[in-house]
Amino acid sequence: MNEPFTKLKLHGFNNLTKSLSFSIYDICYAKTEQQRKEYIEYIDEQYNADRLTDILGEVVDIIGANILNVARQDYDPQGASVTILVSEEPIINDVDQDEKPGPLPDSVVAHLDKSHICVHTYPESHPHDGICTFRADIEVSTCGVISPLKALNFLIHSLESDIVTIDYRVRGFTRDVHGKKHYIDHAINSIQNFMTADTRDAYQMVDVNVYQENLFHTKMMLKETDLNTYLFGITTDDLTQAEEDEIRAKLTREMQEIFYGRNLPDPVKV
Repeated sequence: MNEPFTKLKLHGFNNLTKSLSFSIYDICYAKTEQQRKEYIEYIDEQYNADRLTDILGEVVDIIGANILNVARQDYDPQGASVTILVSEEPIINDVDQDEKPGPLPDSVVAHLDKSHICVHTYPESHPHDGICTFRADIEVSTCGVISPLKALNFLIHSLESDIVTIDYRVRGFTRDVHGKKHYIDHAINSIQNFMTADTRDAYQMVDVNVYQENLFHTKMMLKETDLNTYLFGITTDDLTQAEEDEIRAKLTREMQEIFYGRNLPDPVKV
């Protein structure tokens, strides 16, 4: 086994680390305990490790990276994880077998351009209220010039995205040829600017940005009002108007609590 280098010589490399982190939520209502169980089974199969690997593979193509290694796992009773190690530069499989001297120690150049993409899923349900949620946590972290922001729209549309919280941060610095440090290498004042118009129109969105720290945060909640899109195993045809109103209130509360990150007080009973 080769020993790791004790010192790496960097050559023309962008040292900035760009991290895009998502939490994507799918919310639904399942009336009976059996329907809640079936929802968990459905969503667990819909987003198993194989499907998630395919989605992340598309992300790798979109950001222009190359896959170095894939680790994936389905969990019992539910949930899955996938981690992909990627590189900015193409993978070179050809080994130089020519009869010639190898490089001298001070001519070896290594590029620290290894990045990763990972996803973890968390299906769950309320013990007795009929509310079910599915959360997928995704992180796309890159070094060098490739940008994880290119994958933004694809990921939002690939998963059931009722609520999305997004964090984007640029870490570290890189130097120009004059030695000046640069802490960000592209213009950005909002994550929303990297979304398509149809995405922005479909969601209620709030930004919390700390520009001097190159830290950007956006929260999104779907404006969808069709109750049928949130029902599992039933439709509004199976419900009375009173039941529709009650379910809609439960779903609205669940989504608002997740969106604002706090539990709301119980409604006052008259």
